[in-house]
Amino acid sequence: MADAVQAVEDMKAKIKENWGWFLALGIALVIGGIILIAAPLATSIAVTILIAVVLFVGGLVQIYNAFKTQGTSSFLWNLITGVIAVIGGIVIYLNPLAGTFALTLVIAAIFVAQGISQILLAFKLKPHEGWVWVLVAGIVSLAAGAMIWLDLPSSAAWALGLIAGISVLVNGWSYIAIALAARASTD
Repeated sequence: MADAVQAVEDMKAKIKENWGWFLALGIALVIGGIILIAAPLATSIAVTILIAVVLFVGGLVQIYNAFKTQGTSSFLWNLITGVIAVIGGIVIYLNPLAGTFALTLVIAAIFVAQGISQILLAFKLKPHEGWVWVLVAGIVSLAAGAMIWLDLPSSAAWALGLIAGISVLVNGWSYIAIALAARASTD
């Protein structure tokens, strides 16, 4: 327990010493997030191409791993999964717009499923304080998923880029908040 407390104190000290760098990182991320949000189609395609590359490389590694485990019960499964990942990566890379559409469809389905599960959870939590926030989160997720789903195929042009941009923007604001809190504690 003492080691964990010391680790937290060490982290706080490092942030205080380097608050300016945290602030600069936060500002850079906020600017980057704004750029990603401003160009959602380009961002969506870039995210799709990155996923294609990850699938391709990951598939190659999985195929290599399959041959390293040849003779075991997992060989065939690893080989098939690796081949599917390589083929999927190539197909998405060669046609990133179709890949963007498919990823947008998956994200919409995830938001809808998450929203429904959060709404159901909220009603199970209903007697407890704060259950309304779980309900609100569920409604927002369900609405976001429905909005993306109902706007297909045109939502493929903006959904992935918007989500990536918002994520980077919020991440940047978190670093700014950490930096400003650290600076205020040094005054």
